[in-house]
Amino acid sequence: MSGSSTMLVLEDISACGPNATGAPLDRTSAESMAVLLKAVADPARLQLLSILKQASNQQACVCDLTAPLGLSQPTVSHHLKVLADAGLVTRERRGSWAWFTLVPAQLEHLKGFFE
Repeated sequence: MSGSSTMLVLEDISACGPNATGAPLDRTSAESMAVLLKAVADPARLQLLSILKQASNQQACVCDLTAPLGLSQPTVSHHLKVLADAGLVTRERRGSWAWFTLVPAQLEHLKGFFE
């Protein structure tokens, strides 16, 4: 290499700034969204949400959710607890069974984040 150096000249540094038009997500909102994203970041939980979304009244008994996933009842219950803790489903005890209902507003909140 010869001893010469190349100089980079910036003509318009305004193009280097952020292109965001709105305020960034605040920490509390980011933490809340992270909980939702972590909850859906699992294939079994995505399958459960899909099943509930298609079910009558968007609800199902845990006893009906094990066979479609091919998972044991304790494993399905664990995944449903994660979804419930994130507010994506609600749980209701009916006799000896637990029924889970989709919370559409939470799915819309999740969807709205990406729009």
